[in-house]
Amino acid sequence: MRAGALPWLASATLLIAVACGPAPEGPAAPVETAVPFSEAQVRRILQMSPLPPLPADPTNRFADNALAARFGQALFFDERLSADGEVSCATCHDPKRGFTDGRQLAMGQQVGNRHTPTLWNVAHHRWLTWDGRADSLWMQALDPLEDTREMGTTRGMLVRVIADDPALLADYEAVFGPLNRAALGGRPDDARPARGRETAQGPAAPEAVQAWAALDDAQRAAIDEVFVHAGKAIAAYQRLLVRGDAPFDRFVEGLRENDAEKVGSLSPEAQRGLALFMGRANCVLCHSGPNFSDGEFHNNALPTLHGGEARDPGRFDGARVVAGSPFNAAGSYSDDPDGPAALRVRQLRQSSEAWGEFRTPSLRNLNHRKPFMHQGQLEDLASVIEFYSELEGATGRGHHQEQVLVRLRLTVGEKRDLSAFLAALEGSQAAPGLLAPPSQSAPGR
Repeated sequence: MRAGALPWLASATLLIAVACGPAPEGPAAPVETAVPFSEAQVRRILQMSPLPPLPADPTNRFADNALAARFGQALFFDERLSADGEVSCATCHDPKRGFTDGRQLAMGQQVGNRHTPTLWNVAHHRWLTWDGRADSLWMQALDPLEDTREMGTTRGMLVRVIADDPALLADYEAVFGPLNRAALGGRPDDARPARGRETAQGPAAPEAVQAWAALDDAQRAAIDEVFVHAGKAIAAYQRLLVRGDAPFDRFVEGLRENDAEKVGSLSPEAQRGLALFMGRANCVLCHSGPNFSDGEFHNNALPTLHGGEARDPGRFDGARVVAGSPFNAAGSYSDDPDGPAALRVRQLRQSSEAWGEFRTPSLRNLNHRKPFMHQGQLEDLASVIEFYSELEGATGRGHHQEQVLVRLRLTVGEKRDLSAFLAALEGSQAAPGLLAPPSQSAPGR
Protein backbone atom coordinates (compact mmCIF):
# COMPACT_ATOMS: atom_id res chain seq x y z
CA MET A 1 0.00 0.00 0.00
CA ARG A 2 1.64 3.20 -1.14
CA ALA A 3 0.99 6.86 -0.65
CA GLY A 4 -0.15 8.66 -3.78
CA ALA A 5 -1.47 11.93 -5.06
CA LEU A 6 -5.19 11.14 -5.34
CA PRO A 7 -7.25 12.69 -2.49
CA TRP A 8 -9.42 10.65 -0.17
CA LEU A 9 -12.95 10.42 -1.44
CA ALA A 10 -15.58 10.76 1.29
CA SER A 11 -18.54 8.39 1.42
CA ALA A 12 -21.47 9.71 -0.59
CA THR A 13 -24.02 8.65 -3.15
CA LEU A 14 -23.41 9.14 -6.83
CA LEU A 15 -25.39 8.02 -9.82
CA ILE A 16 -23.19 6.84 -12.67
CA ALA A 17 -23.86 4.93 -15.83
CA VAL A 18 -21.15 2.99 -17.62
CA ALA A 19 -21.99 2.26 -21.23
CA CYS A 20 -20.88 -1.10 -22.64
CA GLY A 21 -21.80 -2.33 -26.12
CA PRO A 22 -24.70 -0.96 -28.16
CA ALA A 23 -26.63 1.86 -26.48
CA PRO A 24 -30.09 0.82 -25.25
CA GLU A 25 -33.18 2.49 -26.57
CA GLY A 26 -34.09 5.47 -24.44
CA PRO A 27 -32.23 6.66 -21.34
CA ALA A 28 -30.82 3.94 -19.10
CA ALA A 29 -31.46 4.05 -15.39
CA PRO A 30 -28.23 5.12 -13.69
CA VAL A 31 -26.37 2.77 -11.35
CA GLU A 32 -26.17 3.87 -7.75
CA THR A 33 -22.90 3.50 -5.88
CA ALA A 34 -21.99 4.45 -2.34
CA VAL A 35 -18.91 6.46 -3.33
CA PRO A 36 -18.52 9.31 -5.84
CA PHE A 37 -16.07 7.53 -8.14
CA SER A 38 -14.71 9.79 -10.85
CA GLU A 39 -14.85 8.78 -14.51
CA ALA A 40 -11.11 8.07 -14.41
CA GLN A 41 -11.55 5.85 -11.37
CA VAL A 42 -14.41 3.96 -13.00
CA ARG A 43 -12.23 3.31 -16.05
CA ARG A 44 -9.52 1.97 -13.79
CA ILE A 45 -11.97 -0.18 -11.84
CA LEU A 46 -13.15 -1.74 -15.10
CA GLN A 47 -9.55 -2.74 -15.82
CA MET A 48 -9.32 -4.63 -12.51
CA SER A 49 -11.86 -7.34 -13.37
CA PRO A 50 -12.57 -9.98 -14.48
CA LEU A 51 -9.61 -12.28 -14.04
CA PRO A 52 -8.57 -12.96 -17.66
CA PRO A 53 -8.15 -16.40 -19.23
CA LEU A 54 -4.97 -18.19 -18.24
CA PRO A 55 -1.92 -16.98 -20.14
CA ALA A 56 -0.52 -19.64 -22.43
CA ASP A 57 2.74 -21.34 -21.50
CA PRO A 58 4.46 -22.30 -24.76
CA THR A 59 7.46 -23.57 -22.77
CA ASN A 60 5.27 -26.47 -21.60
CA ARG A 61 3.41 -28.24 -24.41
CA PHE A 62 1.55 -30.28 -21.79
CA ALA A 63 0.36 -27.19 -19.88
CA ASP A 64 -3.30 -27.66 -20.78
CA ASN A 65 -3.33 -31.44 -21.22
CA ALA A 66 -6.02 -32.89 -18.94
CA LEU A 67 -4.23 -36.23 -18.51
CA ALA A 68 -0.99 -34.44 -17.65
CA ALA A 69 -2.86 -32.38 -15.06
CA ARG A 70 -4.33 -35.53 -13.48
CA PHE A 71 -0.89 -37.14 -13.33
CA GLY A 72 0.55 -33.94 -11.86
CA GLN A 73 -2.21 -33.86 -9.27
CA ALA A 74 -1.29 -37.38 -8.19
CA LEU A 75 2.36 -36.35 -7.82
CA PHE A 76 1.39 -33.19 -5.92
CA PHE A 77 -0.23 -35.22 -3.12
CA ASP A 78 2.27 -38.13 -3.12
CA GLU A 79 4.39 -38.28 0.06
CA ARG A 80 6.64 -40.93 -1.46
CA LEU A 81 8.35 -38.11 -3.37
CA SER A 82 10.22 -37.05 -0.25
CA ALA A 83 13.26 -38.27 1.61
CA ASP A 84 11.29 -39.53 4.62
CA GLY A 85 8.07 -40.51 2.83
CA GLU A 86 6.07 -38.04 4.92
CA VAL A 87 6.15 -34.80 2.89
CA SER A 88 4.33 -33.93 -0.33
CA CYS A 89 3.82 -30.67 -2.20
CA ALA A 90 0.48 -30.48 -0.37
CA THR A 91 2.22 -30.55 3.03
CA CYS A 92 3.22 -26.91 2.60
CA HIS A 93 0.60 -26.04 -0.04
CA ASP A 94 -2.37 -27.35 1.91
CA PRO A 95 -5.69 -26.84 0.06
CA LYS A 96 -7.47 -26.37 3.40
CA ARG A 97 -5.21 -23.41 4.20
CA GLY A 98 -5.45 -21.57 0.91
CA PHE A 99 -2.60 -23.70 -0.50
CA THR A 100 -0.29 -22.39 2.24
CA ASP A 101 0.55 -24.03 5.59
CA GLY A 102 -0.35 -21.52 8.31
CA ARG A 103 3.29 -21.32 9.44
CA GLN A 104 5.56 -18.32 9.38
CA LEU A 105 8.31 -20.32 7.68
CA ALA A 106 7.73 -23.39 5.53
CA MET A 107 8.44 -26.77 7.13
CA GLY A 108 9.43 -29.73 4.99
CA GLN A 109 12.42 -31.88 5.86
CA GLN A 110 13.73 -28.81 7.70
CA VAL A 111 12.54 -25.30 8.51
CA GLY A 112 12.84 -23.06 5.46
CA ASN A 113 13.72 -19.39 5.34
CA ARG A 114 10.49 -18.06 3.77
CA HIS A 115 6.74 -18.28 4.12
CA THR A 116 4.85 -20.65 1.80
CA PRO A 117 3.15 -18.61 -0.94
CA THR A 118 -0.36 -19.51 -2.09
CA LEU A 119 -0.99 -21.38 -5.34
CA TRP A 120 -4.36 -19.75 -6.07
CA ASN A 121 -4.17 -18.09 -9.50
CA VAL A 122 -0.45 -18.88 -9.59
CA ALA A 123 -0.43 -19.35 -13.37
CA HIS A 124 -1.02 -15.61 -13.77
CA HIS A 125 2.48 -14.78 -12.47
CA ARG A 126 5.42 -14.19 -14.82
CA TRP A 127 7.97 -15.13 -12.15
CA LEU A 128 7.48 -17.75 -9.45
CA THR A 129 8.39 -17.85 -5.75
CA TRP A 130 9.10 -14.83 -3.59
CA ASP A 131 12.37 -14.05 -5.35
CA GLY A 132 11.37 -15.05 -8.89
CA ARG A 133 13.91 -17.86 -9.12
CA ALA A 134 11.69 -19.69 -11.63
CA ASP A 135 10.23 -18.36 -14.87
CA SER A 136 7.59 -21.07 -15.34
CA LEU A 137 5.40 -23.22 -13.17
CA TRP A 138 7.15 -26.39 -14.31
CA MET A 139 10.58 -25.02 -13.49
CA GLN A 140 9.34 -23.99 -10.06
CA ALA A 141 7.91 -27.47 -9.40
CA LEU A 142 11.31 -29.14 -9.79
CA ASP A 143 13.43 -27.38 -7.17
CA PRO A 144 11.43 -28.31 -4.02
CA LEU A 145 11.70 -32.00 -4.90
CA GLU A 146 15.48 -31.97 -4.41
CA ASP A 147 15.83 -29.10 -1.93
CA THR A 148 17.07 -30.70 1.29
CA ARG A 149 14.90 -28.31 3.35
CA GLU A 150 11.74 -29.15 1.42
CA MET A 151 11.14 -32.66 0.05
CA GLY A 152 14.77 -33.74 -0.07
CA THR A 153 14.34 -36.51 -2.63
CA THR A 154 16.32 -36.99 -5.85
CA ARG A 155 15.35 -37.17 -9.48
CA GLY A 156 16.57 -40.76 -9.54
CA MET A 157 14.17 -41.71 -6.75
CA LEU A 158 11.35 -39.85 -8.50
CA VAL A 159 11.82 -42.08 -11.53
CA ARG A 160 11.81 -45.18 -9.31
CA VAL A 161 8.53 -44.17 -7.65
CA ILE A 162 6.88 -43.70 -11.04
CA ALA A 163 8.35 -46.88 -12.52
CA ASP A 164 7.38 -49.05 -9.53
CA ASP A 165 3.76 -47.85 -9.26
CA PRO A 166 1.54 -49.37 -11.99
CA ALA A 167 -1.07 -46.61 -11.75
CA LEU A 168 1.49 -43.77 -11.86
CA LEU A 169 3.39 -45.48 -14.66
CA ALA A 170 0.20 -45.91 -16.73
CA ASP A 171 -0.66 -42.24 -16.24
CA TYR A 172 2.88 -41.17 -17.13
CA GLU A 173 2.99 -43.25 -20.30
CA ALA A 174 -0.49 -42.12 -21.37
CA VAL A 175 0.89 -38.58 -21.62
CA PHE A 176 4.62 -38.83 -22.28
CA GLY A 177 5.00 -42.22 -23.96
CA PRO A 178 6.85 -45.35 -22.80
CA LEU A 179 9.41 -44.99 -20.05
CA ASN A 180 12.84 -45.47 -21.61
CA ARG A 181 14.00 -48.28 -19.34
CA ALA A 182 16.94 -49.18 -21.55
CA ALA A 183 18.40 -45.67 -21.32
CA LEU A 184 17.60 -45.50 -17.62
CA GLY A 185 19.68 -48.61 -17.03
CA GLY A 186 16.96 -50.42 -15.07
CA ARG A 187 15.78 -48.91 -11.78
CA PRO A 188 17.72 -45.68 -11.17
CA ASP A 189 19.67 -45.22 -7.98
CA ASP A 190 19.07 -42.44 -5.47
CA ALA A 191 20.92 -39.91 -7.63
CA ARG A 192 20.96 -36.18 -8.33
CA PRO A 193 23.43 -33.47 -9.36
CA ALA A 194 25.21 -31.36 -6.76
CA ARG A 195 23.24 -28.41 -5.42
CA GLY A 196 24.48 -25.01 -4.32
CA ARG A 197 27.85 -25.26 -2.55
CA GLU A 198 27.89 -29.05 -2.37
CA THR A 199 31.06 -30.84 -3.46
CA ALA A 200 30.36 -32.56 -6.77
CA GLN A 201 33.19 -35.11 -6.68
CA GLY A 202 35.24 -37.07 -4.20
CA PRO A 203 34.41 -38.75 -0.88
CA ALA A 204 33.03 -35.50 0.58
CA ALA A 205 30.27 -35.38 -2.01
CA PRO A 206 26.83 -36.60 -0.83
CA GLU A 207 26.07 -40.21 -1.77
CA ALA A 208 23.32 -39.18 -4.17
CA VAL A 209 25.74 -36.82 -5.93
CA GLN A 210 28.37 -39.57 -6.16
CA ALA A 211 25.73 -41.88 -7.64
CA TRP A 212 24.86 -39.21 -10.24
CA ALA A 213 28.50 -38.84 -11.21
CA ALA A 214 28.71 -42.62 -11.76
CA LEU A 215 25.93 -42.57 -14.38
CA ASP A 216 26.71 -42.19 -18.05
CA ASP A 217 25.38 -39.31 -20.15
CA ALA A 218 22.50 -41.36 -21.58
CA GLN A 219 21.29 -42.41 -18.13
CA ARG A 220 21.43 -38.85 -16.80
CA ALA A 221 19.56 -37.55 -19.86
CA ALA A 222 16.83 -40.21 -19.46
CA ILE A 223 16.38 -39.38 -15.77
CA ASP A 224 16.26 -35.65 -16.51
CA GLU A 225 13.59 -36.25 -19.15
CA VAL A 226 11.29 -37.95 -16.60
CA PHE A 227 12.14 -35.27 -14.02
CA VAL A 228 11.12 -32.47 -16.41
CA HIS A 229 7.97 -34.32 -17.47
CA ALA A 230 6.98 -34.58 -13.79
CA GLY A 231 7.47 -30.83 -13.37
CA LYS A 232 5.40 -30.06 -16.45
CA ALA A 233 2.61 -32.34 -15.21
CA ILE A 234 2.55 -30.69 -11.77
CA ALA A 235 2.42 -27.32 -13.54
CA ALA A 236 -0.57 -28.49 -15.62
CA TYR A 237 -2.38 -29.31 -12.38
CA GLN A 238 -1.47 -26.01 -10.73
CA ARG A 239 -2.84 -24.10 -13.73
CA LEU A 240 -6.27 -25.37 -12.70
CA LEU A 241 -6.06 -23.69 -9.28
CA VAL A 242 -8.01 -20.59 -10.23
CA ARG A 243 -10.60 -18.68 -8.21
CA GLY A 244 -12.40 -15.62 -9.50
CA ASP A 245 -16.03 -14.45 -9.37
CA ALA A 246 -15.53 -12.53 -6.13
CA PRO A 247 -18.05 -9.92 -4.89
CA PHE A 248 -15.73 -7.29 -6.39
CA ASP A 249 -15.97 -8.99 -9.79
CA ARG A 250 -19.76 -8.93 -9.63
CA PHE A 251 -19.62 -5.24 -8.68
CA VAL A 252 -17.50 -4.48 -11.74
CA GLU A 253 -19.80 -6.55 -13.90
CA GLY A 254 -22.66 -4.45 -12.58
CA LEU A 255 -20.88 -1.26 -13.58
CA ARG A 256 -20.40 -2.62 -17.09
CA GLU A 257 -23.98 -3.82 -17.41
CA ASN A 258 -25.61 -0.96 -15.51
CA ASP A 259 -27.01 -3.62 -13.14
CA ALA A 260 -27.86 -2.23 -9.70
CA GLU A 261 -28.20 -5.66 -8.11
CA LYS A 262 -24.70 -6.67 -9.12
CA VAL A 263 -23.29 -3.32 -8.05
CA GLY A 264 -24.82 -4.04 -4.66
CA SER A 265 -22.52 -7.09 -4.34
CA LEU A 266 -19.92 -4.68 -2.94
CA SER A 267 -21.00 -3.25 0.41
CA PRO A 268 -20.76 0.51 1.07
CA GLU A 269 -17.84 -0.21 3.43
CA ALA A 270 -16.02 -2.18 0.73
CA GLN A 271 -16.72 0.56 -1.84
CA ARG A 272 -15.15 3.09 0.49
CA GLY A 273 -12.23 0.68 0.90
CA LEU A 274 -11.90 0.48 -2.88
CA ALA A 275 -11.78 4.26 -3.12
CA LEU A 276 -9.05 4.31 -0.45
CA PHE A 277 -7.22 1.46 -2.19
CA MET A 278 -7.06 3.51 -5.40
CA GLY A 279 -6.78 6.89 -3.72
CA ARG A 280 -4.91 8.07 -0.65
CA ALA A 281 -3.46 4.66 0.24
CA ASN A 282 -2.54 4.02 -3.42
CA CYS A 283 -2.27 0.26 -2.86
CA VAL A 284 -3.06 -0.09 -6.57
CA LEU A 285 0.41 1.16 -7.40
CA CYS A 286 1.76 -2.37 -6.82
CA HIS A 287 -1.43 -4.42 -6.41
CA SER A 288 -2.66 -3.62 -9.89
CA GLY A 289 -4.51 -5.49 -12.61
CA PRO A 290 -7.12 -8.25 -12.33
CA ASN A 291 -4.85 -10.43 -10.17
CA PHE A 292 -4.08 -7.50 -7.86
CA SER A 293 -0.33 -7.84 -8.40
CA ASP A 294 2.02 -6.05 -10.76
CA GLY A 295 4.13 -9.22 -10.87
CA GLU A 296 7.22 -7.18 -10.02
CA PHE A 297 9.62 -7.02 -7.07
CA HIS A 298 9.73 -4.42 -4.31
CA ASN A 299 11.45 -3.71 -1.02
CA ASN A 300 8.84 -2.39 1.40
CA ALA A 301 11.10 -2.16 4.45
CA LEU A 302 9.11 -4.81 6.29
CA PRO A 303 10.16 -5.74 9.82
CA THR A 304 12.11 -8.99 9.83
CA LEU A 305 11.10 -12.13 11.66
CA HIS A 306 14.39 -12.18 13.61
CA GLY A 307 14.07 -8.52 14.59
CA GLY A 308 17.27 -7.20 13.00
CA GLU A 309 18.11 -5.73 9.63
CA ALA A 310 17.11 -7.65 6.51
CA ARG A 311 19.59 -10.29 5.32
CA ASP A 312 17.60 -12.15 2.65
CA PRO A 313 18.85 -10.98 -0.79
CA GLY A 314 15.50 -11.75 -2.42
CA ARG A 315 15.33 -10.89 -6.12
CA PHE A 316 19.07 -10.17 -6.24
CA ASP A 317 19.73 -13.89 -5.75
CA GLY A 318 16.61 -15.08 -7.55
CA ALA A 319 17.63 -13.43 -10.82
CA ARG A 320 20.96 -15.25 -10.72
CA VAL A 321 19.32 -18.61 -10.03
CA VAL A 322 16.75 -18.44 -12.82
CA ALA A 323 19.25 -17.17 -15.37
CA GLY A 324 21.68 -20.00 -14.60
CA SER A 325 19.21 -22.88 -14.49
CA PRO A 326 19.13 -25.52 -17.26
CA PHE A 327 15.37 -25.65 -16.73
CA ASN A 328 14.60 -22.02 -17.55
CA ALA A 329 12.49 -20.95 -20.53
CA ALA A 330 15.55 -20.53 -22.74
CA GLY A 331 17.02 -23.95 -21.92
CA SER A 332 17.00 -27.19 -23.86
CA TYR A 333 14.06 -28.60 -21.85
CA SER A 334 11.81 -25.69 -22.78
CA ASP A 335 9.26 -26.29 -25.54
CA ASP A 336 9.69 -22.68 -26.69
CA PRO A 337 13.40 -21.81 -26.20
CA ASP A 338 13.22 -18.78 -28.51
CA GLY A 339 9.89 -17.35 -27.33
CA PRO A 340 9.09 -14.28 -25.23
CA ALA A 341 9.66 -16.03 -21.89
CA ALA A 342 13.10 -17.11 -23.09
CA LEU A 343 13.87 -13.55 -24.15
CA ARG A 344 12.91 -12.26 -20.70
CA VAL A 345 15.29 -14.61 -18.93
CA ARG A 346 18.13 -13.92 -21.38
CA GLN A 347 17.76 -10.21 -20.70
CA LEU A 348 17.90 -10.61 -16.91
CA ARG A 349 20.73 -8.83 -15.17
CA GLN A 350 21.66 -9.13 -11.50
CA SER A 351 21.43 -5.65 -10.00
CA SER A 352 22.26 -4.42 -6.52
CA GLU A 353 19.04 -2.41 -6.66
CA ALA A 354 17.13 -5.71 -6.47
CA TRP A 355 18.69 -6.68 -3.12
CA GLY A 356 15.94 -7.43 -0.60
CA GLU A 357 13.12 -7.15 -3.14
CA PHE A 358 10.25 -9.66 -3.21
CA ARG A 359 7.44 -10.32 -5.64
CA THR A 360 4.14 -8.55 -5.05
CA PRO A 361 1.62 -11.17 -3.87
CA SER A 362 -1.90 -11.26 -5.24
CA LEU A 363 -4.57 -9.91 -2.90
CA ARG A 364 -7.22 -12.26 -4.22
CA ASN A 365 -8.36 -15.11 -2.00
CA LEU A 366 -6.70 -14.04 1.24
CA ASN A 367 -8.78 -16.30 3.47
CA HIS A 368 -6.77 -19.01 5.26
CA ARG A 369 -3.47 -17.52 4.05
CA LYS A 370 -2.25 -15.88 7.25
CA PRO A 371 0.37 -15.12 8.37
CA PHE A 372 1.49 -12.76 5.61
CA MET A 373 4.64 -11.51 3.86
CA HIS A 374 7.74 -13.41 2.75
CA GLN A 375 8.65 -14.46 6.30
CA GLY A 376 5.12 -14.64 7.64
CA GLN A 377 6.18 -11.82 9.92
CA LEU A 378 2.74 -10.12 9.96
CA GLU A 379 0.24 -12.38 11.68
CA ASP A 380 -3.00 -11.23 10.04
CA LEU A 381 -4.51 -8.65 7.68
CA ALA A 382 -5.07 -6.21 10.52
CA SER A 383 -1.30 -6.30 11.16
CA VAL A 384 -0.57 -5.74 7.46
CA ILE A 385 -2.85 -2.70 7.31
CA GLU A 386 -1.41 -1.38 10.57
CA PHE A 387 2.15 -1.66 9.26
CA TYR A 388 1.40 0.34 6.12
CA SER A 389 -0.53 2.86 8.20
CA GLU A 390 2.28 3.55 10.68
CA LEU A 391 5.44 1.87 9.25
CA GLU A 392 6.34 0.84 12.78
CA GLY A 393 9.40 -1.42 12.79
CA ALA A 394 10.34 -0.59 9.18
CA THR A 395 13.89 -1.68 8.36
CA GLY A 396 16.75 -0.52 6.15
CA ARG A 397 15.48 2.92 5.29
CA GLY A 398 18.24 3.57 2.76
CA HIS A 399 18.41 4.63 -0.88
CA HIS A 400 17.53 1.10 -2.03
CA GLN A 401 14.08 1.26 -0.42
CA GLU A 402 10.81 2.18 -2.12
CA GLN A 403 10.79 5.96 -1.89
CA VAL A 404 7.00 6.29 -2.21
CA LEU A 405 6.39 4.47 1.07
CA VAL A 406 5.11 6.95 3.68
CA ARG A 407 2.95 6.71 6.78
CA LEU A 408 -0.73 6.74 5.86
CA ARG A 409 -2.07 7.44 9.36
CA LEU A 410 -5.30 5.58 8.59
CA THR A 411 -8.30 6.15 10.83
CA VAL A 412 -10.12 3.27 12.49
CA GLY A 413 -12.92 3.63 9.93
CA GLU A 414 -10.50 3.61 6.99
CA LYS A 415 -8.84 0.44 8.26
CA ARG A 416 -12.26 -1.18 8.59
CA ASP A 417 -13.25 -0.13 5.06
CA LEU A 418 -10.00 -1.37 3.58
CA SER A 419 -10.46 -4.73 5.33
CA ALA A 420 -13.98 -4.97 3.91
CA PHE A 421 -12.69 -4.39 0.39
CA LEU A 422 -9.97 -7.03 0.74
CA ALA A 423 -12.56 -9.51 2.00
CA ALA A 424 -14.58 -8.80 -1.17
CA LEU A 425 -11.72 -10.24 -3.28
CA GLU A 426 -12.48 -13.77 -2.08
CA GLY A 427 -13.47 -15.84 -5.10
CA SER A 428 -15.92 -18.66 -5.59
CA GLN A 429 -15.04 -22.10 -4.32
CA ALA A 430 -12.82 -24.34 -6.44
CA ALA A 431 -13.98 -27.74 -7.67
CA PRO A 432 -13.57 -30.19 -4.74
CA GLY A 433 -11.93 -32.71 -7.07
CA LEU A 434 -8.89 -30.44 -7.33
CA LEU A 435 -8.29 -30.34 -3.58
CA ALA A 436 -7.30 -33.96 -3.01
CA PRO A 437 -5.50 -36.77 -4.86
CA PRO A 438 -7.33 -37.70 -8.08
CA SER A 439 -9.93 -40.45 -7.94
CA GLN A 440 -8.64 -43.92 -8.73
CA SER A 441 -11.61 -44.41 -11.04
CA ALA A 442 -10.81 -41.35 -13.15
CA PRO A 443 -9.63 -41.68 -16.76
CA GLY A 444 -6.06 -42.86 -17.00
CA ARG A 445 -6.12 -44.47 -13.55
